Amino acid sequence: MKVAGKNIVITGGASGIGKELALRFHKEGAAHITVADLQEDALKEVAESVGGLAVQTDVSSEAAIQNLVAKAEEAGGPIDIFVSNAGIIRKGWEDLPNDFWQLSWDVHVMSHVYAARAVVDKMVERGSGYLVNTASAAGLLSQVDASPYAVTKHAAVGYAETLAIKYGDKGVRVSVLCPQQVHTAMTAGRTDGVASVDGTITVEELADCVIETMDKEEFLILPHPQVKEYMQRKTSDYDRWIGGMQRLRKKYLGA
Repeated sequence: MKVAGKNIVITGGASGIGKELALRFHKEGAAHITVADLQEDALKEVAESVGGLAVQTDVSSEAAIQNLVAKAEEAGGPIDIFVSNAGIIRKGWEDLPNDFWQLSWDVHVMSHVYAARAVVDKMVERGSGYLVNTASAAGLLSQVDASPYAVTKHAAVGYAETLAIKYGDKGVRVSVLCPQQVHTAMTAGRTDGVASVDGTITVEELADCVIETMDKEEFLILPHPQVKEYMQRKTSDYDRWIGGMQRLRKKYLGA
């Protein structure tokens, strides 16, 4: 699908990946762009730069997502592309507080569910639409220093798969974005971590990959193409792969 002439919604749009996608979609000729985030001032700046709409939104709330969709439709008509992109990360394991585990689930999984509930039926009626859900390479592989992130990103990939299975023959395309490390505020200070083992790419490079993959309507958006090879290694010998991840953890984080 080409983004030219499309009405697009992007969550997590105030900075990083979401901001760059808004800029790139605008450059590609999107008809209207609505950006959503909790960061109100930064969000307004992004919206102004693309001639679009800013809607302050807590993506962990279904009511907030429904409000976002209503305002985006009022401003630009039927939604053609919904990019569910918001994300959070915090280092830690099972000892992290329950409320952070729940927030990770709500932001990384339920926000995608709420978005689909709000837009997919209308897309099916029109026989056309595109859902782009941001997960992470951690959702295909793992994360050696952040359990809630790894677990919920796996779930995000799984949910995107179910959407593709259910709606792919009804005109609704689904892609899941799974980068390793990208230069954003979220990765600041993490340039020597495991996620950067294949290099830290720019948001501009990521946006190039998103555009190319959406043009081909492929499910996996992999700005780091090595991730597919790692997936194949993982599934071909799971125990060997776990051992390799243990060694990576020791190398980067110590015993």
